[in-house]
Amino acid sequence: MDEQIGYKLLLTYDVKSESIQEYYQFMMGEYVPSIQAMGFQMSEVWHTAYGDAPNRLIGFICRSRQTIDALLINDEWLDLNEQIDQFVTNFSFKVLPYRQGFQI
Repeated sequence: MDEQIGYKLLLTYDVKSESIQEYYQFMMGEYVPSIQAMGFQMSEVWHTAYGDAPNRLIGFICRSRQTIDALLINDEWLDLNEQIDQFVTNFSFKVLPYRQGFQI
């Protein structure tokens, strides 16, 4: 996507080691497709192999503030975040103005 994109949704969390397979199935089968259906495009996935940071950072981008606002009040978004708690700890998200490159 180009410079006209307005917002980035960043998710951070630690995947539970005992739930790796189920986590991947949930993310690829439900979470990511649902977020994409709400108007977002996945922009990046980062894994922290060493250090004191969450072991996953996932970015989704969208063009409009309305898309962000709609997501944050969407019952499906809330349900997805409850479901992901089975597989991860320390889940958090934030919305940032879009810029290219790594953002935290």
